[in-house]
Amino acid sequence: MSQSHVEKIADAVLYEGYVLYPYRPSAVKNQQRWNFGALCPESYSLAQNGTESWIMKTECLLQRTPLAKLEVKVRFLHLLTREVGQAIADCRLPFAECGHFEAGICDSHFALVPALEVNGKLFQTWQEAVERDVSLPGIDVGRAITQPQALNFAFPSNEQIEPLCDERTGKIVGVIIRRQQAIEGAVKIQIVDCGLPVGDSQSNQLSKLSMHILNLTPFEAAEHKSRDEALMRSFVSTHTILNLHDGEFVSLLDPPEAFREPAAQCDNVGTYPVLAGEEGARDCMLSSPIILYDYPRIAPESAGSLFDGTEIDEILTLRIMTLTDEEKREMRGADDRARQILERTETLPVEQLMKMHGAMKSLKG
Repeated sequence: MSQSHVEKIADAVLYEGYVLYPYRPSAVKNQQRWNFGALCPESYSLAQNGTESWIMKTECLLQRTPLAKLEVKVRFLHLLTREVGQAIADCRLPFAECGHFEAGICDSHFALVPALEVNGKLFQTWQEAVERDVSLPGIDVGRAITQPQALNFAFPSNEQIEPLCDERTGKIVGVIIRRQQAIEGAVKIQIVDCGLPVGDSQSNQLSKLSMHILNLTPFEAAEHKSRDEALMRSFVSTHTILNLHDGEFVSLLDPPEAFREPAAQCDNVGTYPVLAGEEGARDCMLSSPIILYDYPRIAPESAGSLFDGTEIDEILTLRIMTLTDEEKREMRGADDRARQILERTETLPVEQLMKMHGAMKSLKG
């Protein structure tokens, strides 16, 4: 299996919709973000009558040998708020060697503002994200048939306050406040035999994997909370990478004739499992909230991720080039990923731009 193909696609899924053109926090379409694969707390889902999901369910088929082992990796983004505070008095407060204040010191010294310019840089209120992985390695597939597997996980809350100092005076003129809420969840796995032997060996069986990802984060008075508040306690861009040793997955898009009926009975909720890796390999499956085909690829003509699947690279690149200096300044201040898009676009060689214009592909048959 080639992990490089899988990792590139999985990263594209993870950050799809992270920030959309025109890549500025003030843009209306960036005010409500990350709609793909968002699992909110159960209480919020119930308060919304199920219009927001708290469970993701993956079902797929695998041909197992007696030695088959399964590796499961669930990936998602854990959001955090980034707020900007402006000093409301002459502030020379000491801060720790790491360059951060202790939590709670801001209330009496700083006022929250949408944006603040310091030393020629623009700092803006925004949402950032931390990548999270939850792994279940080395699951004995045969044993999992009689003993369903489960793993509870949790990530704690966190708060950091970073001072912004005026280079000329040395005074603290503002702060960046990053707050992240605690989240809790569970992964549950059950495997059942379909009663169909595979090949000539009666010991090799066709089995169905059922996996649930649940957001179990406590969220009191959920009926009175906003979606933005729920998102801070959600798993966002949730997807799963499944690796199988001593066995093979079955394509749900194009299953063998003998397996079409059990493939049609697989029930996937909020996700679409496809074969991933090298063309023809069957040891890896990517279960994604975005509809993909078997063996998806990142186009080789792409110079880098633009996070916006509603447009093609060439159009987005040309549009970024037409942004005004003030628009680019805001884009640069959004976060590191938006800044990297701008820097890559501004230094893009003509040869690379021409590659995006189109590619001729031969047709076989």
